[in-house]
Amino acid sequence: MAPQPLDQQEDEEMLVPHSDVVEGPQPLVEGPQPLVEGPQPMEVSQPENASTTENQVVDEPQVSRFMWTIENFSRLNVKKLYSDTFTVGGFKWRVLIFPKGNNVEYLSMYLDVADSTSLPYGWNRYAQFSLAVVNQIHPKFTIKKDTQHQFNQRESDWGFTPFMPLGELYDPSKGYLVNDTVVVEADVAVRKVIDYLTYDSKKETGYVGLKNQGATCYMNSLLQTLYHIPYFRKAVYHMPTTESDMPSGNIPLALQSLFYKLQYSDTSVATKELTKSFGWDTYDSFMQHDVQELNRVLCEKLEDKMKGTVVEGTIQKLFEGHHMNYIECINVDFKSTRKESFYDLQLDVKGCKDVYASFDKYVEVERLEGDNKYQAEEHGLQDAKKGVLFIDFPPVLQLQLKRFEYDFMRDTMVKINDRYEFPLQLDLDRENGKYLSPDADKTIRNLYTLHSVLVHSGGVHGGHYYAFIRPMLSDQWYKFDDERVTKEEMKRALEEQYGGEEELPQTNPGFNNTPFKFTKYSNAYMLVYIRESDKDKIICDVDEKDIAEHLRMRLKKEQEEKEDKRRYKAQAHLYTIIKVARDEDLREQIGKDIYFDLVDHDKVRSFRIQKQMPFNLFKEEVAKDFGIPVQCQRFWIWAKRQNHTYRPNRPLTPQEETQTVGQLREVSTKTNNAELKLFLEVEFGPDLRPIPPPDKTKEDLLLFFKLYDPKKEELRFVGRLFVKSSGKPAEILSKLNELAGFGPEEEIEIFEEIKYEPNVMCERLDRRTSFRFSQIEDGDIIGFQKRLPRESEEQVRYPDVPVFLEYVKNRQVVHFRALERPKEDDFCLELAKNHTYDDVVERVALQLVLNDPSKIRLTPHNCYSQQPKPNFIKYRSVDHLLDMLVHYNQVSDILYYEVLDIPLPELQCLKTLKVAFHYTTKDEVAILNVRLPKQSTVEDVLNEIKTKVQLSQPNAELRLLEVFYHKIYKIFPLGEKIENINDQYWTLRAEEIPEEEKDLGPHDRLIHVYHFTKETAQNQMQVQNFGEPFFLVIHEGETLAEVKVRIQKKLQVPDEEFSKWKFAFLSLGRPEYLQDTDIVSSRFQRRDVYGAWEQYLGLEHSDTTPKRAYVSNQNRHPFEKPVKIYN
Repeated sequence: MAPQPLDQQEDEEMLVPHSDVVEGPQPLVEGPQPLVEGPQPMEVSQPENASTTENQVVDEPQVSRFMWTIENFSRLNVKKLYSDTFTVGGFKWRVLIFPKGNNVEYLSMYLDVADSTSLPYGWNRYAQFSLAVVNQIHPKFTIKKDTQHQFNQRESDWGFTPFMPLGELYDPSKGYLVNDTVVVEADVAVRKVIDYLTYDSKKETGYVGLKNQGATCYMNSLLQTLYHIPYFRKAVYHMPTTESDMPSGNIPLALQSLFYKLQYSDTSVATKELTKSFGWDTYDSFMQHDVQELNRVLCEKLEDKMKGTVVEGTIQKLFEGHHMNYIECINVDFKSTRKESFYDLQLDVKGCKDVYASFDKYVEVERLEGDNKYQAEEHGLQDAKKGVLFIDFPPVLQLQLKRFEYDFMRDTMVKINDRYEFPLQLDLDRENGKYLSPDADKTIRNLYTLHSVLVHSGGVHGGHYYAFIRPMLSDQWYKFDDERVTKEEMKRALEEQYGGEEELPQTNPGFNNTPFKFTKYSNAYMLVYIRESDKDKIICDVDEKDIAEHLRMRLKKEQEEKEDKRRYKAQAHLYTIIKVARDEDLREQIGKDIYFDLVDHDKVRSFRIQKQMPFNLFKEEVAKDFGIPVQCQRFWIWAKRQNHTYRPNRPLTPQEETQTVGQLREVSTKTNNAELKLFLEVEFGPDLRPIPPPDKTKEDLLLFFKLYDPKKEELRFVGRLFVKSSGKPAEILSKLNELAGFGPEEEIEIFEEIKYEPNVMCERLDRRTSFRFSQIEDGDIIGFQKRLPRESEEQVRYPDVPVFLEYVKNRQVVHFRALERPKEDDFCLELAKNHTYDDVVERVALQLVLNDPSKIRLTPHNCYSQQPKPNFIKYRSVDHLLDMLVHYNQVSDILYYEVLDIPLPELQCLKTLKVAFHYTTKDEVAILNVRLPKQSTVEDVLNEIKTKVQLSQPNAELRLLEVFYHKIYKIFPLGEKIENINDQYWTLRAEEIPEEEKDLGPHDRLIHVYHFTKETAQNQMQVQNFGEPFFLVIHEGETLAEVKVRIQKKLQVPDEEFSKWKFAFLSLGRPEYLQDTDIVSSRFQRRDVYGAWEQYLGLEHSDTTPKRAYVSNQNRHPFEKPVKIYN
């Protein structure tokens, strides 16, 4: 599960396949290569190597801290920037940043091995490190992320593509950019590693792992957990399947097959059949999902598939429990209850020290009183108690730990890495059954023992998953980490997965002496407990008799085929593969599969022959196979020429034919290749029976002939001839006519096919010049055709052999897809790789019946993510079709198209701004795309908006605001050029200027008014803004009570709700609450405060506003998808 590192620096485009927010460590991916099992996009946030090396780490770490102060940060005009080199653990390191993001709207930051290009082959080093952007105003808000990684030649960098939002970084009020300076901090701890290449999981542990398809570690850890619940495995085996079913289309069979292989295989098992049975394509396999979500979806699917079978109800029996939601009035006799089932329980981690504290919180009683009284039917509003109690727990208890929560300050999900303990034995009857409802069956003892711990390592939007399991509930724990299974001590499964911080001792006094604390980002995320009283039933025996006969036979056959392949591979060094091409192969292939050279050797008859066999004996095998007597066989050795063509070069000598096959192979290839490629020449007599080949002298040349038909556009092999090198083409014209089936006097043209890489070279042969003078030799290819009358030449597309071969070389079928439907082909066109940009868009326009080809905009395909690339192809910015299709070392055959409303060259000279227009007369927002020339001003934008919206009056004046995180940061001057206005991070808002603001008196103030709530984050009360900010005119001496009347009228808030609102003066995030009698203007004394948005009148109330349908950051290709199983 190793994402690809930076291999080549390519400034044009950097690949971040899932270009949306991906939190967690990643390699810097600028030029990825595919993995063996398929394309490898950057696996989201996946400190994979970190986890796979956990058992390899030895020695105490060497640690250091590095500070990097970057001045003139906002004026940096580079794509990427390296820090100075620093040394830790004897190794050279540096920090790499992308100030404007690595193809994302985030600062990107990585730790890089500074001297990776000069290190010896096979080097590696393991580091635990953190990267931070220091908050220079409030250090407690410093953004710090840590991870660990094994660095090597292929992965010489690791870090965070979305480290922090650019909008937050470049906002001076946030504290990360002060005096145009950014401070970066890196803590690095280096440890040595041991190699695990020779490790055998089955031999060491008795268990095998699961192969990773790219980002499927989350699935692997869950499957191992479910497999090691024997009752569940037995139920899966007993689901009815038949031998005619195919695993790739049948979830029960695919799961049975997978479980059988886990039980009986000696090596790690692939999951491709299972994901195919889910209906997932490769792209789904490279999307990292959530274990908990997959667990629910998979169990629902299995529950559905088990209906009507002998194992119906198994999922409920194992995992289903029930709890009771109740509301009980305190002063009257009224109680409302509702029974609900659950398959897993979500437990709070934040603010809870262990599982018991979470259960305490789960059943905590909430008081409904004051403004929050309960409407108790005929009793009216009543004080009441509200809570949850458990009616029964399931035999297998799945606990999902809520390690992710929404951070209101950062407007994103974050992972909670706090320390959280869980016991080996969990007693849910504690304290007289405090968690149980009165209806619970008290005879059942709810004492549970820990079976498995699923661990998540990484950030919120992804990471690596693995599991600690004790399959038989013995004292021995095992770690299941994709393909590798290792024995582990109990401490590794429990204490080390509690989370929290790990302190590393300072060993380098030359640096800062404070100890380094690294967040343990690897921690328990899901726990599985088994009830003691059900242990014997659940940890049951599962053996061959539980497995259907057809499944056993199918898998036995698969195993035998696998063993045959292994044996074949193991004995490969004793054998030579001899590939024998004949005239029949040339006839079959030329003009269909191939056009250049003579044959595709992968499609000819091949023989697997022991290297020690004499070649003469091999000829007897050929005689049996082809029915050609030994004395009628003559074999030619193929040779690769300097121009990269591959032709028969010379016949084997009688002496060579006495050698062994192995010796001959060495003579023929001179490379360490196990194959010997031969051409079998067979001559036939008048009765069409094979005859011994004629003697060949140096004067005799063997030539191969292809016939071209310009009208049919067909090329075919018609035979071979021996000619004299001193002879001339004119002397063999009658023979060629005979081969072609033409009349003896037919006029023909002759060409020599010389080469086809990198360009086609096919030249007319002078029929009056000798073959020797024309440098014709054995194995050369001659193309010929009827001579076309001049008038006929204009009626055919490709009139002669060279033109036809040029066409074949360059033709390219391209699948075109509409950009809004990126998974469906709309149409295919046969184009040429050397077509110009104009040629391509003209053909697309013709297909779409569009008069103006310049309105076509094309977007290239990303071969790794199987998605459109983020940037379209600019007008005439590429020379040829091939340039549009090449993606690193691959050539795609897909392009995406859009039909624009104006020509692309015109559009490229325009700037499109997304503006939210707020109507004065109605509570509505119109999202407008304003498109104007780049040199236009804000005034031009507002004039354009006036033509698109209904104003309250014809002479209304408009203004354009910059809104960010529910605050107004700027009123744009009318003369500002729009070219540099950014609508990606900030929302642009247009509105009418109220009449009262146009004529401000000398003592009037225009103040900012924002909505806010107070949230607890990091154990501190913090202000969280929401809703639409606005301006308000306040007059001298005006009290809050008077201002409130105008605000209520402006916002049209009902009295009952408005009465609950609180009003505060806020400066730099600190609220100072106001009374109705306070003079508001006295708080806003300064007219021009830098950062006016930090001084505002705050309206504190709950956020009940519906979320608007637009967002400021419009990424074209969303990253996360929900888990779906389609079949």
